[in-house]
Amino acid sequence: MNAPDRKAMAAMVGAGHSRVDGALKVTGRADYTADQRLDGMVHALPVGATIARGTVRQVDTASAAAMPGVIKIYTRHNIGKLHRVDKDSGVTVDEHRPPLHDDLVRYYGQYVALVVADTFAHAKAAADAVTVVYDAEAPDVGMEAQPGESGEVDSERGDPDAAYSRGEVRLDQSYSTPVQAHNPIELHASVAVCEDGHYTLYETSQAVVNHRAAMAQMLGVPVERVRVITHYLGSGFGGKLWPWTHAVLAAAAARDLGRPVKLEITRQMMFQTVGHRSHTRQRIRLSATRAGRLSSLRHDFLYYASRFDHMKENCGEATPYLYSVPNLRVRSRYERRDMAPATSMRGPGAVPGLFALESAIDELACELGMDPVALRLMNEPQEDESLAVPFSTRHLVECLTVGARRFGWDRRTRGVGSIWRGDEILGWGVASASWLAKRLPAQVRVTLRTDGTAEVASATQDLGTGTYTVLAQMVGELTGLPLSRITVRLGDTDLPPGPLSGGSMATGSLVPAAAQATRAAIAQALGQAVKRKDGPYHGRSTADLVFEAGKIRATDAADSAGVRFETLLAESAVGEGKSGSSDNDADAGKLSLHSYGAHFVEVAWQPEIARLRVSRVVTVIDAGRIINPKTGRNQIEGALIMGVGMALLEETRYDARNGAPVTSNLADYLVATHADAPAIDVVFLDHPDTALNELGARGIGEIGLAGFAAAVTSAVHHATGVRVRELPVHIEDLLKAAPSR
Repeated sequence: MNAPDRKAMAAMVGAGHSRVDGALKVTGRADYTADQRLDGMVHALPVGATIARGTVRQVDTASAAAMPGVIKIYTRHNIGKLHRVDKDSGVTVDEHRPPLHDDLVRYYGQYVALVVADTFAHAKAAADAVTVVYDAEAPDVGMEAQPGESGEVDSERGDPDAAYSRGEVRLDQSYSTPVQAHNPIELHASVAVCEDGHYTLYETSQAVVNHRAAMAQMLGVPVERVRVITHYLGSGFGGKLWPWTHAVLAAAAARDLGRPVKLEITRQMMFQTVGHRSHTRQRIRLSATRAGRLSSLRHDFLYYASRFDHMKENCGEATPYLYSVPNLRVRSRYERRDMAPATSMRGPGAVPGLFALESAIDELACELGMDPVALRLMNEPQEDESLAVPFSTRHLVECLTVGARRFGWDRRTRGVGSIWRGDEILGWGVASASWLAKRLPAQVRVTLRTDGTAEVASATQDLGTGTYTVLAQMVGELTGLPLSRITVRLGDTDLPPGPLSGGSMATGSLVPAAAQATRAAIAQALGQAVKRKDGPYHGRSTADLVFEAGKIRATDAADSAGVRFETLLAESAVGEGKSGSSDNDADAGKLSLHSYGAHFVEVAWQPEIARLRVSRVVTVIDAGRIINPKTGRNQIEGALIMGVGMALLEETRYDARNGAPVTSNLADYLVATHADAPAIDVVFLDHPDTALNELGARGIGEIGLAGFAAAVTSAVHHATGVRVRELPVHIEDLLKAAPSR
């Protein structure tokens, strides 16, 4: 089969098409999990512990059970058998202990009972009326420890200690990032149906295939008896990657009652029971020549875990390969606290890690009296020095130079508080960004139908990032069909298994599988065309035919018009595509695959009224070929605004007396809104990286957030002279800085 005319298809891949699901969302027709309305459905709400450490002595449900609408109240004594997920099974959860498993309380908000009622209001009232008596112990939620000199060595080369001692210029600083909550607009929810031992679970999941496997284990049934559906997600930022305990509670109640059970947790519970980004403390020690060449780099970091589970917040992910430095060591350790398990949050590890590393690079530039862009360019590596392998592609230098030009970096004056605009002092900062590029196993099915339409299907899910649109574009690229004639089905484990939506891996994983499936469907269609006795191509070789613009035609000039493909099909043409993990590629380990970026940030500081804002951002991204620059730009813009929140606003604080997160609502835990959004200029270099997949596309979900907070705090220092090493920036830290003209 001859390849489609790429020139003719140029309007599909690489074009900024609007979301194919956009109209459904803005008109309220997209069916999110909590929108499900099933016959006989009842409502459940958990009761959370009001201590962070201790034992449940008694759960008094008598008064609550007598309240209007209450159907049943579950405790550990009547919830039924639930199982622990096997840590060696390849199934991921962040809390392996089943809910209502025993009387031990390990964190504030841990579920100790479940109320089921006819309405949410009745369930909420009854849950508030459940009385729990505890034997409480003093919790430990303190996070003042330092990384120290011990821990696991994650990466090492040369002799960083000796090189540091000989360094002409040395820097030794500590940095800290707080606990952060994900806070997507959509609350976590589950709607569970159990019929004849088979479960249909409507979930807010970023990974329906893993969710299905985990729920099967916890419920003690074969995976074939569980179906998980997530048609639409109101984002998740990593917090919905893995199943949480409310989901299995809903399924257990549905199993017992024989009725659909809806469980939507509250906003307060979003801060307590569904994960967070771990608090980190990091120490960066680096040395350089007076000309600016790095000679050593040590990155020690500490993060926190719950008492019973552990997810590594790998702050040193980017450190070994971002700069050329002959002597390096990255070392990590963690401490356990009486807190809920931490989980992945947009750019796990790299985001807090790059805040520390890029802040230190800016401080070194100040110490050297050197332009921070020039310092980064001077220390650009020629290969991944941690692995001694080439980069697949790396265009960080271009990101920095293009960004500097668009931002007007050459107009930056070096002095603190030296740029004024009216009554505002402007500060300009810069930081580099990086994030891994990886492909996960993925399967896609493409069907060319007899009505002239196409369907693409995979059990992945659209996090809100545009997966529906990107897959439609891929099929349109190879078939020539307009998006209006392509249907995309996602978020259902009855479909071919797809990848999770996280880590910027979904697009890069789906692209090769979708291309393979589309070509297979086209091959089937051509096969039917040459077999159709009443058709114009009967008896010809499929090698003489092409499929383009929704038509089949012969390659000879006499058949330039072609025939609409559906008129030649006796039945639908179905193609299956499969791509494997990049870890299993023939050249795995021989190339270093990452995306890169550069952030240029302007802050405006008004000392008279103590107002600080991020006013302007230029971000240049090297993330391979961009399939849809419109949805891609939306991803980067969202990440940058999230970065404003990380740098200036977001922080979860805990009450040392009872272990409760006290910033457990959107009045006390501040997130960036439209009012906080700066003027944003996003540039994609659009250089394909075909080492990852045939289109050269990499994901972009994380790269916009990585490094951004460091660019903000560097700009804050340029404006105020105050070096913020502990996020977020607090206005009181800046009040002592009031440069005058």
